[in-house]
Amino acid sequence: MDVWVGASLLGIFGLVLGSFLNVVIYRLPIMLEAQWAAECAQIGGEAPPQNAAPPFNLLLPRSRCSSCGHVLRWWENIPLLSFIALRGKCSACGTAYGLRYPLVEVFTGGLFFYCGWRWGLSADSLAWCGFSAALLTLAMIDWDTTLLPDNITLPLLWAGLIVAALRIHPELSLVNAVWGAVAGYVSLWLVYWAFKLVTGKEGMGYGDFKLFAALGAWFGWQALVPIILMSSVIGAIVGIAMKFSTGLREGGYVPFGPFLAGAGFFALFFGADSILHWVGL
Repeated sequence: MDVWVGASLLGIFGLVLGSFLNVVIYRLPIMLEAQWAAECAQIGGEAPPQNAAPPFNLLLPRSRCSSCGHVLRWWENIPLLSFIALRGKCSACGTAYGLRYPLVEVFTGGLFFYCGWRWGLSADSLAWCGFSAALLTLAMIDWDTTLLPDNITLPLLWAGLIVAALRIHPELSLVNAVWGAVAGYVSLWLVYWAFKLVTGKEGMGYGDFKLFAALGAWFGWQALVPIILMSSVIGAIVGIAMKFSTGLREGGYVPFGPFLAGAGFFALFFGADSILHWVGL
């Protein structure tokens, strides 16, 4: 009973955090693009605008309808329940919000519930909850924008090393975590340059190196081969399906980060070794 109560409490917290993750997924890329534009303008010697723009960050402005600008009241911002009560529509203009917002909340709540059910209310559970939230956020941002922000990938990498150093996961030593991070980064870095030398094109971004390094820090170097195999197989299948369905974006690319994240979640649920059995090795 204690396990189920603890897991339920974490699941509820995950629902609340999932609502905030929706904000991060939408706003962080816009904030980064504004920051990069300001830095480029400063390097180019351009004068800053006279009228300061209104604050735009993860807290301000308050959440609102993207169609009519209606500012959501507190009771319209309750995770999942508000979506159900409003039938997924803006109370002012009736525009549908879309299913992704509640799905992110439900998925985050489910991940937190799983961590609480598997490890109880412990440091191990909290660490994996943080890992899950960061990985889900990165997957969604990369799918939307093909960006894997350093603001999330690098803290995720360092958190994995710190968790290993503190022996929060007894089965993972600091040595394995460090070499997992090193091997994860270097392996994709070598693939990137080999592909570029042969084709003259860039096959992936540097954010993929950092995300793979973070997964190596959390699971150890032994998990890297299963994770990259699974992410490559699923990525190829999805890419081919999108090509035949004309769902590819301009340029014919599919971001790799979501498939790395998917393999990371599979390793979290079933273990990295089970991936080899899944792909038939």
